[in-house]
Amino acid sequence: MAFYDLKKEDRNLLVEKIYNDITGDLKSKATKSLFNYFSNQDTYIRKAAYLNIGKIFYDQEQLRSEILSTLKTLLQSKDEHIRQTVINSAGEIGKFHFEKIQEFMDFGLFDVHHKVRNAVIGSIKKMSERNPVPVLAWAKAYLKHPDKEIRREICHGIELRGRTHPQDILPLLKELEFDETKRVSDTLIHVLGQIAYKKGCLQTVVAHLNTWSNKVLVHKALDEIVDVHNRYKKFAVLTQQEAIDYIDVNYKS
Repeated sequence: MAFYDLKKEDRNLLVEKIYNDITGDLKSKATKSLFNYFSNQDTYIRKAAYLNIGKIFYDQEQLRSEILSTLKTLLQSKDEHIRQTVINSAGEIGKFHFEKIQEFMDFGLFDVHHKVRNAVIGSIKKMSERNPVPVLAWAKAYLKHPDKEIRREICHGIELRGRTHPQDILPLLKELEFDETKRVSDTLIHVLGQIAYKKGCLQTVVAHLNTWSNKVLVHKALDEIVDVHNRYKKFAVLTQQEAIDYIDVNYKS
């Protein structure tokens, strides 16, 4: 039975069981339960597993080295679901201890399977929201990587931090303003739109775009920002017209 086919109280019991089973594996240096949960076809079972890894890491300090060692072993699995869940587990740890799991992100960025690479993007999002300094410093090093997909993934991954602190990621995004790969520039424009509609963010984004040299890309980004204020009008601080008026006055084309 799938996770969300269960009643709420049964889901809670299952999450507790997963916690206890994983803890038992770690204490006995076994991996049977970890394999079963990490490879489960149900996304939400795998999510419960990696959230519990993070919980155990913070609850039981004596198991931290075993957790990291076990995750390294599981990362060598041929099963992409296991590798994906390892990366997501590492992301939970990296929210406060990035230096302990950086190597997992380095490895996952180049995984052959998109599910694993997407787990890196998701992990960068949640880690940079809580632990921005080391995560963004690590991300910056990949913005000039020769592989266009690496550049795109990093650009996408730092987006969430930018929704609340656009000033933290705008200098990194600027590194991509002359990227010649359309897939990368499209992601850059998307991210600029996504970080511009919360309180105080449009002002920060427009001020920084005034320092960019690629005016063609900037104009596309401004069009996206205006469109986002309509698409997300229930969540945007300004109306679309207010955004247009602000850009007209403050963007120095």
